[in-house]
Amino acid sequence: MASDFDRGIMKFKGADRPVTVAVSSLLILGAIAALVWWSLHAAYVF
Repeated sequence: MASDFDRGIMKFKGADRPVTVAVSSLLILGAIAALVWWSLHAAYVF
């Protein structure tokens, strides 16, 4: 039986492995941090 993670957006085997979850969460959090950093610099540098 497939886990719930294998049925959603991440439709591949092993999508619920801790390593995969950690890497994807790091990518998402890194992108959010980069957007916050860029927006702060765009707003206050000029």
